[in-house]
Amino acid sequence: MDNEIPILQGRHIVVGVTGGIAAYKAADLTSQLVKAGANVDVVMTPAAAEFVRPLTFQALTHRPVALDMFSLLQETEIGHVSLGKRAELMIIAPATANTLAKLAHGMADNMLTTTALACRGPILLVPAMESGMWDNPATLANMDVLQQRGYHAVGPESGRLASGATGTGRMAEPETILDAARWVLGRGGPLSGMAVVVTAGGTREAIDPVRFVGNHSSGKMGFALAFAARDRGADVTLIHGTTSLSGPYGAKIVAVESAEQMQAAVLDSIPGAAGLVMAAAVADYRPTSAAEHKIKKQAEDMCLELTRTPDILATVAGQRARSGHPTVAIGFAAETQDVLENARAKIARKGLDLIVANDVSAADSGFGVDTNRVTIIDAAGRAESLPLMSKAAVAETIIDRLAEILRRP
Repeated sequence: MDNEIPILQGRHIVVGVTGGIAAYKAADLTSQLVKAGANVDVVMTPAAAEFVRPLTFQALTHRPVALDMFSLLQETEIGHVSLGKRAELMIIAPATANTLAKLAHGMADNMLTTTALACRGPILLVPAMESGMWDNPATLANMDVLQQRGYHAVGPESGRLASGATGTGRMAEPETILDAARWVLGRGGPLSGMAVVVTAGGTREAIDPVRFVGNHSSGKMGFALAFAARDRGADVTLIHGTTSLSGPYGAKIVAVESAEQMQAAVLDSIPGAAGLVMAAAVADYRPTSAAEHKIKKQAEDMCLELTRTPDILATVAGQRARSGHPTVAIGFAAETQDVLENARAKIARKGLDLIVANDVSAADSGFGVDTNRVTIIDAAGRAESLPLMSKAAVAETIIDRLAEILRRP
């Protein structure tokens, strides 16, 4: 399936739905989890069934919906105990003020709260309610208690509420919840406790306040790498140029514009880092000076004088020699000719552990597309060519190689 997400494939996830108007979003979330490859069981409160019928969730999951606390899932299988033991993650969305209060006080008066008490996996709360209820000291105190006990939470967001008012209390969007679920599940992954810095996108070097020197990089490859590292438990810092993409939940996001700004952000982030993955398409040249005001069109041609931008990887190589950080450095070689030869020269010149080479002139592996065809070259010159894959799949492979290097004695 094209929508499958490795960290979610085959995982047993329980979605708990409570009685709030945002319950309709839980159907979208459930659909996305199933499409991502998860095995999803849905538990509903009686109030939730007044908003969305259980049949909706049964049709999405092809599994029975747990609603009656006193019914058995199978012949002798006690529902809340079985679901609680099986769940690798429980998501309660929406989580109403009433349910938060019950959970904070250890109540078990319906199938959902009983399953939550029996759950041995992590629980992700997705609060949704009117802003007055959310801001109530009792609700905030209940949330504090639950988070101190190890519950995770995403939202609520600000915006238009069911009452027509605007305030904090909107349930987070299903895409955000799905990404938060990936973050929670990845906490014990092979990169858990390790800091990984990823750069993405192109830089812009100002000519004047309107124009710039740049490139066609969309940032898709770098963002995919940040998601893959986050899913393996890494504490990710994503440093990116101008892009419309959204970074991974739980990551530290640093937006920059120029090569100089990106270098400063990288050097500030790598002390103590286990890995640096430089996927950004950093401009090699910038205008010698940027005009203070827009340059007006002239009758004659204009000559633009350029100067070199900082070589970020070369600077990092010097720091690695002195401090040892980052432990592993991975670079990219976006080429249009002599791809492998140029990549091998770059890995030696920059002192990298791995370099990922690709032909950006190819229609299916260049800038802005969702696929890539790359060759991964190590410091010894060994090359591994990958077939045409989605950029997400390429990112998974590269981050796996990073983890393998870090595991070496």
